[in-house]
Amino acid sequence: MTPDAFRRLALSFEDTVESAHMRHPDFRVGGRVFATLGYPDKSWGVVMLTPAQQKKCLDAAPDVFRPAAGAWGRKGSTRVYLRAATKAVLLPALESAWWNAALKRPGARPPRRRVSK
Repeated sequence: MTPDAFRRLALSFEDTVESAHMRHPDFRVGGRVFATLGYPDKSWGVVMLTPAQQKKCLDAAPDVFRPAAGAWGRKGSTRVYLRAATKAVLLPALESAWWNAALKRPGARPPRRRVSK
């Protein structure tokens, strides 16, 4: 997985926009961040999961997923080691993170990925 591949996957979800905070690209739905790139360095991405979702990811692919440091990690913020990640492993985590953010917006509905040509 490359940063550009991570970006394409994140942007494939409906109503997702790329923005930035703290000098890192982030991906938002309804104004809420669900993923970022480049933290703590360019080898990593981050997905905003619940603690239960994070545990599933850590159990399934410990070489790909790691909790973020401190309170953020305890709340479910999960780092993604891009070099070890594959689309098959990352996509469900991104979808969960997207849905977590999308649920917080009015009129939320299940996520749909954009059809790429």
